[in-house]
Amino acid sequence: MSTLKIVFMCQEPPIYLLPFALGELFANANTTGFITLADRYGLMAAIFDESLPEDEKRSVDRLLRSICKGRIKVTDEISSVT
Repeated sequence: MSTLKIVFMCQEPPIYLLPFALGELFANANTTGFITLADRYGLMAAIFDESLPEDEKRSVDRLLRSICKGRIKVTDEISSVT
């Protein structure tokens, strides 16, 4: 008797970037000097968005460079809204 193996593949739900979210993210990061957990999810969505315009891709690159150089800090806060 043969055994049947069932393999379950977990597929993550798609991540969608909200319209105009990047502009607000960049403005907040430059104003406050840090990005939050929600901001990081926005960046992740932007990176996976294949239809992202070239100018927004460059903005994401600039923001990531600022984080790497320490000009913008990463916090574990969920949001900067108070």
